[in-house]
Amino acid sequence: MGSRKKQMADAIKEQKKQVAFAKLNNCPTSPRKMRLVADLVRGESVEKALNILKFSQKEASNRLEKLLLSAIANWQAKNEDADVESAELFVQEIRVDGGSMLKRLRPAPQGRAHRIRKRSNHVTLVVGSNNNTQS
Repeated sequence: MGSRKKQMADAIKEQKKQVAFAKLNNCPTSPRKMRLVADLVRGESVEKALNILKFSQKEASNRLEKLLLSAIANWQAKNEDADVESAELFVQEIRVDGGSMLKRLRPAPQGRAHRIRKRSNHVTLVVGSNNNTQS
């Protein structure tokens, strides 16, 4: 490997150390309901986001709180020597995509049937460090 290529690889590796992500696949909540909660914590610091999720009445907030804790743990695994409080972690990106649908039929009047779509979603949460991007 050439010296410039090695330097670029090291720089990319350092950048990837600053972010950690967690994914939640096939969560049995409609994407629309999950996005309502995801919009509350997008861009917030980790401590504030955890407080928002803990005291939210929505059912989706429990799942997102668990996912955020997983992303923080993933960040800690990457940066064993760093401290979470001093790193100023924040929710860099949170994306809610539609998942698979379970299709069911419900009987309707006069011999008809209505289709019921039970939706699920995929959530990707990226946690970034605010501290090291400035220096």
